[in-house]
Amino acid sequence: MGYRRSMVAEHVANDADIAKVAALIADPTRAAVLTALLDGRALAAGELARLAGVSPATASSHLARLLAGGLVTVATQGRHRYYRLSGPEVAEVLEVLARVSPRPAVRSLRQSRQARLLEEARTCYDHLAGRAGVELLTHLVEAGHLVGQDAFELTAAGEAALAELGVDVAAARASRRRFAPACLDWTERRPHLAGALGAAVTRSLLERDWYRRGSARRVLEVTDLGRKGLAAMFSY
Repeated sequence: MGYRRSMVAEHVANDADIAKVAALIADPTRAAVLTALLDGRALAAGELARLAGVSPATASSHLARLLAGGLVTVATQGRHRYYRLSGPEVAEVLEVLARVSPRPAVRSLRQSRQARLLEEARTCYDHLAGRAGVELLTHLVEAGHLVGQDAFELTAAGEAALAELGVDVAAARASRRRFAPACLDWTERRPHLAGALGAAVTRSLLERDWYRRGSARRVLEVTDLGRKGLAAMFSY
């Protein structure tokens, strides 16, 4: 029996050593740092310390562990070091964990308002999420622009529509990322569009000023121009 258990353990260990990654994420301070980086932008160590509610020295120690574990990358500009998630796959792991984690208690009107804004429209790493992201994917499918379920492909009509929006579809196809996977939204419990195409669409929405970054981290806010543009694009 001992031999058989050893063989099973060896097989599992050789499959993927998820314990090390899980241990890195499990610490509350490191989890706060990773969550702060979920909008895809790079932040300085001092800003991450403030957002995590710890001293700069403590933040630096945790960032060193995240860097060694491959969950973040760092770029140096002068005296400052800027950190960001190492890639979309890290963001996907965090989003999955968010779906199975309890919601934090809301203790103020400010927290309540921020929660509502995040539920309405936010970035999931570099693509549109929340109610707005789910509705965008629904409209793209209903309009016949996307076909599929767990992963999508553009139709000819969809490629033309997104080209009018300014989306570089060719560059999205050439990316090493998955082209257009569905990502289950942790607040809506329905999918939004992720991958290279989801990022390209969101980038175009921001460049066209249809959405703007809100005052709270990760929050996106639709503009009047965006409402009109989306209504014209999907005839609703």
